[in-house]
Amino acid sequence: MSSVWESLTVDARDPARLARWWAEALGYQITTEKPDEVEIRQSADRLPGLVFVPVADGKERKNRLHLDLRPADQEAEVERLVDMGARHVDIGQGDVQWTVLADPEGNEFCVLRQKA
Repeated sequence: MSSVWESLTVDARDPARLARWWAEALGYQITTEKPDEVEIRQSADRLPGLVFVPVADGKERKNRLHLDLRPADQEAEVERLVDMGARHVDIGQGDVQWTVLADPEGNEFCVLRQKA
């Protein structure tokens, strides 16, 4: 017996705003939008989705789970995401081949180099 990965849930102070940010970042679309849940997916029938739900608390610590993005051009993608409102963050990663950014609500994610 196994399970299907349906979605990853993200706590957000402003779920609609953060969902729209990630939809633009990933080229996804909003598939569900309710006051208590906004879901984005690559397409309506494709799993997994990212579900954004409201919380009153802000982010206080480093994420224990994060997304890794692998664009065709790391430098250009980092620039695009920063222009959209992401920011560079130092989580103690040191000198590595990827770039750590945070989304507008402070959730860290990595932008990897293209595969060789």
